[in-house]
Amino acid sequence: MLSKRSLVGIRLSFQTLAVLFFMLIGASAYAADPAVIDSDEAIAVGKTVFNANCKTCHKLDQKYIGPALRGATDRNSAEWVKRWIKNSGEVIASGDSYAVALYKEYNNSIMPAYTFLSDAELDGLLSYIEYGDKVDPAAAAAAVAGGADGSTGAGGGIPSEYLTVILGVLVLVLILILVVLGLIISVLTKYINKQDLPEDEKEFVSQKFEFAKVFKSDGFIIVVTALVIALVAKTAIDGLYSVGVQQGYAPAQPIAFSHALHAGQYEVACQYCHTGVEIGKSANIPSANICMNCHTHIQNVGGKEGISPEIAKIYAAVDNNQPIEWVRVHNLPDLAYFNHAQHVAVGGIECQTCHGPIQEMEVVGQHSSLTMGWCIDCHRQTEVATQGNAYYDKLVQLHSDSKDALKVKDIGGLECAKCHY
Repeated sequence: MLSKRSLVGIRLSFQTLAVLFFMLIGASAYAADPAVIDSDEAIAVGKTVFNANCKTCHKLDQKYIGPALRGATDRNSAEWVKRWIKNSGEVIASGDSYAVALYKEYNNSIMPAYTFLSDAELDGLLSYIEYGDKVDPAAAAAAVAGGADGSTGAGGGIPSEYLTVILGVLVLVLILILVVLGLIISVLTKYINKQDLPEDEKEFVSQKFEFAKVFKSDGFIIVVTALVIALVAKTAIDGLYSVGVQQGYAPAQPIAFSHALHAGQYEVACQYCHTGVEIGKSANIPSANICMNCHTHIQNVGGKEGISPEIAKIYAAVDNNQPIEWVRVHNLPDLAYFNHAQHVAVGGIECQTCHGPIQEMEVVGQHSSLTMGWCIDCHRQTEVATQGNAYYDKLVQLHSDSKDALKVKDIGGLECAKCHY
């Protein structure tokens, strides 16, 4: 007979496996620093700061260009996080082990310094990071799949990480089922062998397990086929969502122009080279004549002797009256209308909002996804810069009854004809 001990052993084994399973797929718990305020007012302030400065590189609960921010004050103290936000380079230079590890993990990339943020804004930002916009996984998945208005999120589709997690969970469930079935078969085999059975039945029970038969069985073929179909579907979906998205595209240019050197080290204003950004639709590519304003006198880097090979290419273009054939990095489809002057001169949008930390790039690459969902989300969150602009006085007056700030979405920022003629 089957002993009670065996039955209990099976129950405990299954329970242990189940606990391990839920520990693997469950969300990790963390405790925010007690110094972080949990109030609606602080969270509202923090959300504004996050959308204006952090959103292009970070998400709260998901790794993006930078790490997921939720739980930052669990991993380090609130004061440490504030110092990191204000000047991450200084924290790294101090030799802090966590800061150095983070610096190396993200390809030796230093986050821009936000020394202009006040203590109240930093407190609000930490409140939003730890307590703001919390959603359950089911709601998050539904939101990613597509909102009620049919728009996609800022990322431009379903993150591939979600599908990878789903496939991983399915594989883990199958493994657990096989383990439990193996335990059941083992116990039943031992029990049956103790019974008084005819010889033919004992022979059947005692037969050797053959892997070849398993691989040829209908069940194994169905499982393998299902996994292959799932992997093919995941690859196809990822491919469809990436059509037309060139995030990360950083082509080699005919002249190795370093924005880190010019815009970063020497602090040359973007508008000095891209002269049309405040008056026209496009941020024009500078001509060689603009380059020669400086390089008539500067012929090499760091005071070196002779003429730099890259600067020599500028001289050759001028001498031969040939334009420099720069490779375009940011491409929008012809069906989309975007006006730089409207955003830069009127909206007061900084170049880094869309183009990322351009002052740190040796080779310029597309920082943001520039998808329709990304633009719409910006219009939903961005407040209109109405101060000192009489054009908006009437709109501000009409919006005065609302408790919310006047945002781009309130002045037609979600109308199709604004971007698609």
